[in-house]
Amino acid sequence: MSAGSTPAEYAELGRRMAELSDLHSIGGLLAWDRSTMMPRGGADHRGHQAATLESLAHAQLTHPRLGQLLDALEPWASGLDPDSDEARTVAVIRRDFEKAVRVPDSLAAEMARAESTGEQAWMAARAAGGDFGRFRDALARHLELRHAYVGCFDGYAHPYDVLLDDYEQGLRIADLRPLLDELQAALVPLVAAADPAHDGDPRVLTGTFPADRQRSAMLDLLTRLGFDDTAWRLDASPHPFAAAQSTRDVRITTLFDEADLAVTLYSALHEFGHGLYESQVEPAYARTPLGDLVSLGLHESQSRLWENVIGHSRPFCAWLAPQLKQAFPSALAALDADALYRGINAVEPSLIRIFADETTYNLHIVLRTELEARLMEGALEVDDLPTAWNDGMQRLLGVEVPDDAHGVLQDIHWAVGSFGYFPTYTIGNLMASQLWEALRRDIVDVDDHLERGELVPIREWLRENVHRHGRRYAPRELLQRVTGEPLRVEPFVTYLSDKLVDVGAVASRSGPPR
Repeated sequence: MSAGSTPAEYAELGRRMAELSDLHSIGGLLAWDRSTMMPRGGADHRGHQAATLESLAHAQLTHPRLGQLLDALEPWASGLDPDSDEARTVAVIRRDFEKAVRVPDSLAAEMARAESTGEQAWMAARAAGGDFGRFRDALARHLELRHAYVGCFDGYAHPYDVLLDDYEQGLRIADLRPLLDELQAALVPLVAAADPAHDGDPRVLTGTFPADRQRSAMLDLLTRLGFDDTAWRLDASPHPFAAAQSTRDVRITTLFDEADLAVTLYSALHEFGHGLYESQVEPAYARTPLGDLVSLGLHESQSRLWENVIGHSRPFCAWLAPQLKQAFPSALAALDADALYRGINAVEPSLIRIFADETTYNLHIVLRTELEARLMEGALEVDDLPTAWNDGMQRLLGVEVPDDAHGVLQDIHWAVGSFGYFPTYTIGNLMASQLWEALRRDIVDVDDHLERGELVPIREWLRENVHRHGRRYAPRELLQRVTGEPLRVEPFVTYLSDKLVDVGAVASRSGPPR
């Protein structure tokens, strides 16, 4: 097989991967429907559908013929430019194949089935005012399945490493803990130094905001940012999320809070960042492994960049405030850009992660990471999880948890078995700061663009440098290519400290509160 011609085996590999991509897209569509449209009574049947689809997809990915094709193609691919799409594709499929063949089909199907029943148990527990007992058995089942999954793999120093690697390629708890320790050491004194007397009012966007008018306002805003109503849709869900079936079928949700517009607004910006990433992947990668997401950390860097780095910036607030006043002239009659900027950046330890300010947010992730690692180690039992949660919230954020709905039941992730996902939010925050530094070097007048609501240069920079590559580069490799440096804590802490100085919450990056 010569390196100068594309072998027939590569075409066969492509056909098989296209079919697998279709199965995953169908599964994603069913999951979207489960969270937005499906009646609660459909959970059991949806679980069976998900299990059937996962069995088909797992069989496709673990088929012996796929291994034969990879064995035949790897000598050919080794003679290609290692950056070529063909070489990258073969390497990505080999990684996926080697992980999948270790997992029995029955286990993969059962994990998929448990997502549906777990989500419905979680929703019932929340609807009952935070009754953890209604969710306890579903959570225990998820953990049982995750322990069985971890047991399929050798060569990992810690059981949590297997789960981390699924969401962030190469991430290990031995690397994650020092990163979180460094971040926590910087954030705790920063939170303590923030003076509430000089913060803005975090309730700056509270009032009365009918859901239908919120939806209209969000569609107008998102369209200015890049939302395309021929390829995107916006829906409501209890926990906001994004789900793209292709670059031309992007579905995002938000939570329409009629008393606090900030909840709706920043959830929508967050999910827009996810959707924009999916919509700007190279079209030629459709139905190939290179068209998939490369890591949740990089994905979250895009959502956090739009929600926080852009959405909470002074120049963006200068453009946004008049848009919000026009949409809600009665509720926001007194709003101005400075009040908006200071209010949304106020430091206020709180109960709910998705509503947390930028300064305290990562402490929520530190807690969830600690708890997940202990659950996987066997050092924490399911029945003790609510107490461990409440103790951690007091220790890290100094807040008392009134009930489990505002505590251990607040996130959907454990309901669908997504253990190992939470750390990617912090990875994403760190990446976002580093990517923004690189973007500012290339677009020196970016603040002027933000003040005018001109987002095209930012979208195009992200498309060219990050989005279009899909899964072509491993996450840390892409970060190094774009920024010239590895993952670091310091740029995020500097960015955050400088913002708090600008807001007036602290006197200097190292000084006492003002």
